[in-house]
Amino acid sequence: MSLVIRSAIPADAGLVLTFIRELAEYEKLLHEVEAREEDIARDLFGEQPRVFCEIAEWGGEPVGFALWFYTYSTFQGRHGLYLEDLFVRPAQRGRGIGKALLANLARRCLDEGLGRLRWWVLNWNEPSIAFYRSLGADARPEWTTFDLSGEALHRLAQAGGPTP
Repeated sequence: MSLVIRSAIPADAGLVLTFIRELAEYEKLLHEVEAREEDIARDLFGEQPRVFCEIAEWGGEPVGFALWFYTYSTFQGRHGLYLEDLFVRPAQRGRGIGKALLANLARRCLDEGLGRLRWWVLNWNEPSIAFYRSLGADARPEWTTFDLSGEALHRLAQAGGPTP
């Protein structure tokens, strides 16, 4: 069998959403998926895409994906890549597909002179943590991740500026 990694194309919007749902199910977060195929098509393949996706195919069948976007490090003074999602279907794991997807993004970083490749992993996901560490990735335990969304996002947006 052969592995091919290719950029996603507009016809892949449904496939990308399927992978997102499969990842969310694995992470026990399927109830949080709100994305629709139209959202994926708009954001990955619209006039000014700000998010990108690579599809891994094993023997011509799609088996995984990496969804990413550009970031910027003020400390490095350089752009980087943020890996939002990396997923390989369970039946295909152990074949080097995840490593190949990450290596593809690492090459992009080097080719474009980017400063880093960054991602998050759930604390309970020991298999993935062990895999990432085997590649030489370092955890950043001194940082705490924050999200502002939903009602809290609306409240802050309506809060306005400082009071005199």
